[in-house]
Amino acid sequence: MRISRAVVIITMATLITVVGCTKQVAGTAESDPNKPPLSVSKDGYGIVAGFDNAPKKIEIYTEPQCNHCADLQADFGAQLAYYIAVGQLEVTYRPMTFLDDNTGGYSGQVSNALFLATEKTGKPEVTANGTEFQRFVEGVWAHQRPGGKPPTGDELLDMAKKAGMPDAVAQNIKGGGSAVNTKAMDDANFEYLYEIDSVEMGTPTIYDLDKGEKLDIYDNNWLSKLIQS
Repeated sequence: MRISRAVVIITMATLITVVGCTKQVAGTAESDPNKPPLSVSKDGYGIVAGFDNAPKKIEIYTEPQCNHCADLQADFGAQLAYYIAVGQLEVTYRPMTFLDDNTGGYSGQVSNALFLATEKTGKPEVTANGTEFQRFVEGVWAHQRPGGKPPTGDELLDMAKKAGMPDAVAQNIKGGGSAVNTKAMDDANFEYLYEIDSVEMGTPTIYDLDKGEKLDIYDNNWLSKLIQS
């Protein structure tokens, strides 16, 4: 028998309060194909950063207004970007919006911006890569305003550029078009998180896709241990 979603969300909120190069071709600059790719997961509700043949694969469940998620990015964001860049790690981000008071609030808008970062855009079309995306995530969470106004289009544009994303991608993020149904995304990612741990649910949660287990992120060496295992 499943417990109600409302009860679990309350539990989650309680826990949270507690506890690359380029090459020249015919005079036109093109992205190096050896950079880690960025894509949307097969189910449509996750963002995959890194090479598919990376030896380590994880999922990160994160909420844009979760201060512990911001701490995770501050402490491990640069390492995550490095391991993605060198092909040792593939990260699937699964955003959630349970701290929003209504659909399309702060967390919903930030989550949508993350999916906008995955889109091909411009003429000729360009894309962001996995390392740039990780840097973007780190920047967005570093400028977090829980309970306040979500970042503006111009602020997101600036963060995307500082992360190294192509201008066309940054402009696409600023535009704010709809890239994902955030309610359906939250529902789906909630179900996945529930299956991982139905008792101690909360964000950030990091799941080892290879071993099928939740990682202890309160161990300061969890990431280096994962890569070395």
